[in-house]
Amino acid sequence: MALDLANEEGLRDFSSFLKFPNSHPGSKIKWPADGTKMERSAIVTGGTGGLGHAVVERLRADGWRVVVPWIVESELERVEEREGVELVRADLFDPDAVASVVAAGAGNGSAPLHGVVNLVGGFAAGGKVHETPIEEFERQFRLNLRPTYLMTSAAVPHLLAAGGGSIVCVGTRAALQPFSGAAGYISSKAAVIAFAHAVAAEYRNDGIRCNALLPSVIDTPGNRASMPKADFEKWVKPAQIAGVIAWLLSEDSSPTSGAAIPVYGRA
Repeated sequence: MALDLANEEGLRDFSSFLKFPNSHPGSKIKWPADGTKMERSAIVTGGTGGLGHAVVERLRADGWRVVVPWIVESELERVEEREGVELVRADLFDPDAVASVVAAGAGNGSAPLHGVVNLVGGFAAGGKVHETPIEEFERQFRLNLRPTYLMTSAAVPHLLAAGGGSIVCVGTRAALQPFSGAAGYISSKAAVIAFAHAVAAEYRNDGIRCNALLPSVIDTPGNRASMPKADFEKWVKPAQIAGVIAWLLSEDSSPTSGAAIPVYGRA
């Protein structure tokens, strides 16, 4: 059975417990030198991963200044800093480090912070509930919820100061259609969706929108390697999800907040 995986970027070496389908070699992002003037900034956590690099590429092409946190040296093989793309080394589990990323995102007066894309997270499959230690269950909540909470909490004051903005979080289809053996992952992603709804409700009258995406299996090299016999053509492409995220950050989606949006492809 092909697992229903959101494809996100891992921050640390959790190899003894976690599997990060996005932690794989890839090509550096090459941006067209089109002279686009950037009048707004976005932070993309997990921006060096299989999904993240497609999001960074799309936002950069749409005229965003993009700030990308990183933590592992190998990530620099997949993304390069250049005009419009700023890299900040940061442990996104640490509030002070997150604050430094947000400061970079909000630090350009001509391109205020208007977007936050929370892609960082991870997946672990194990036994059923009675076979899973509580420490492993809780670890999934720390991995999938803590960076999203810290980044959103730190960014909101800047979004308020800029007159509003859009926040995108990543849940999973499995939160609505669970499968066996991943109660921690599924529960923690359901919590991310609930958090996105809470943020949308709290800032409804402040011009800040928040939505959650629900991916199925994303077509990245990491997922192909882990499920080599799957039908890749049914998987949703990173560029397709990046297009949805770009829309959610744009004014075209201004009526949309508090939504859990399926991006399943045909998987």
